Amino acid sequence: MITPPQKNSPAASSDARPWLKILSQYRKPHRGRSAFELAVTLVPFAIFWALCWAAVHYGYWWGLVLIIPAAGFLLRLFMIQHDCGHGSFFAHRHTDDWTGRVIGVLTLTPYDYWRRSHAIHHASAGNLDERGIGDITTLTVAEYRALSRWGRIGYRFYRHPAVMFGVGPVWLFFFKQRLPFGMMRSGAAPWISTMATNLGIAVCAIFLMWLVGVGPFLLIHLPIVTLAGAAGIWLFYVQHQFEETHWSSAPEWQFHEAALHGSSHYILPGFLQWITGNIGIHHVHHLSSKVPCYRLPQVLKDYPELADIGRITIMESLRCVKLVLWDENRKRLVSFREARAQV
Repeated sequence: MITPPQKNSPAASSDARPWLKILSQYRKPHRGRSAFELAVTLVPFAIFWALCWAAVHYGYWWGLVLIIPAAGFLLRLFMIQHDCGHGSFFAHRHTDDWTGRVIGVLTLTPYDYWRRSHAIHHASAGNLDERGIGDITTLTVAEYRALSRWGRIGYRFYRHPAVMFGVGPVWLFFFKQRLPFGMMRSGAAPWISTMATNLGIAVCAIFLMWLVGVGPFLLIHLPIVTLAGAAGIWLFYVQHQFEETHWSSAPEWQFHEAALHGSSHYILPGFLQWITGNIGIHHVHHLSSKVPCYRLPQVLKDYPELADIGRITIMESLRCVKLVLWDENRKRLVSFREARAQV
């Protein structure tokens, strides 16, 4: 049961700023716990990967179903990499950075390049004037109507679920992240990060191909990365693309309001919440990104009034797929059909 906001609770007001001070007490990680969380994610991933190889090697093809839990643990590794990017996992920059860089070889995500683009996303989420880097392209109704016929077709194609969650993960993780798109003129750092990650991927791939064979490696690893990538994109999508999300332009846009009310609280069963690194508690994460992922549930336990902000269930999230345009008049996301009905 959700506890109603108390009289002096920040949730009793529309102002999200008081939560910043409250959440600051959760920002310190327990480094032993961080190391434990890394171990119980990396070791099972390696075990499931090895079991998939054994299934292929000995002809037990039904064993390839273990690709699914392997993908789940790879997704959780990405969530740990995500925390490292915020400097919240160990709260030691050198340790966080190198942990994130090593994990980036497994997730096919160049850590330093991704960290920079993700920081831009956090700094501008929900800002209609600052779209384009580290987020899912979302047009306003007016912008969509101003497009040419082919422009509208292109946007519809991009927002189609088969493209967003099928073609998208393959394009993003196998191709797009091999070059620092969007930051090619931002100095050497994005290039070094991307090329070093590419080298690490190549070395690991060649070693595993030598160890288990080219065919088994591709048969196992490509589906694992694709499934983990699709799940990651889905989570990122529903964290901001939901009916009651918050978008605005300057000077109305305020960081704390966009963070708390423009990010969802995605309700997942216990194991799915754990395997996704509690990232569904996204409104709290956006408001205070220094809170380690394993401390986010404690925030909701201590302040249950936060649990009802931006709350969406799995069934509700499935309906979010049709919400593709921001209606500036109604201050909400709408479908193509709703936008067409307004003409």
